[in-house]
Amino acid sequence: MRLFVSVDLPDEFAAQIEQVQDHFADAPGLDFTDPEQAHVTLKFLGDVNQGELPRVKNAVRRAVSDAGVEPFEATFEGLGVFPDISYIKVLWLGVSDGGEELTSLHEAIEREVTRLGFDSEEHEFTPHVTLARMDHAGGKELVQDTVEERDPTVGTAEVTEVRLTESVLTEAGPDYSTVESFEL
Repeated sequence: MRLFVSVDLPDEFAAQIEQVQDHFADAPGLDFTDPEQAHVTLKFLGDVNQGELPRVKNAVRRAVSDAGVEPFEATFEGLGVFPDISYIKVLWLGVSDGGEELTSLHEAIEREVTRLGFDSEEHEFTPHVTLARMDHAGGKELVQDTVEERDPTVGTAEVTEVRLTESVLTEAGPDYSTVESFEL
């Protein structure tokens, strides 16, 4: 099973996320994510053996409990790119309010799952929602200009749970399903 730990955005945000993506519609080289599957990845686990699933669930459950994060509001706004504006691989929507709580959850999950043998992150955690991946630099200038000129706000939502999510790769793109939810 290919797994990651996430905070999902409400379904009603899909239309606003699609509107943000529309600003980049003329940029060749972008592969857009499905707005209906929008989420903040707290930890990508990768391929997990079915036999390891109970240990992974327990680790995430402990992490969510140990993080001490109560339900909170997160505002999804602003644009950014990884790794940087001169070399774009990922276009993302940022998180303003709620970023500290998401970071606390990420750090607790990171601690627990690395104890199980999962690789630790090589870069600093930045709470974000992936809008697109850049396959080639054909639309780089348009992406750069739009990121610098626009500051969209998608909305504010209450975050009440963290999900262990399975990703099944298909020809039409990844298909996500919740394995288990963990209440804050």
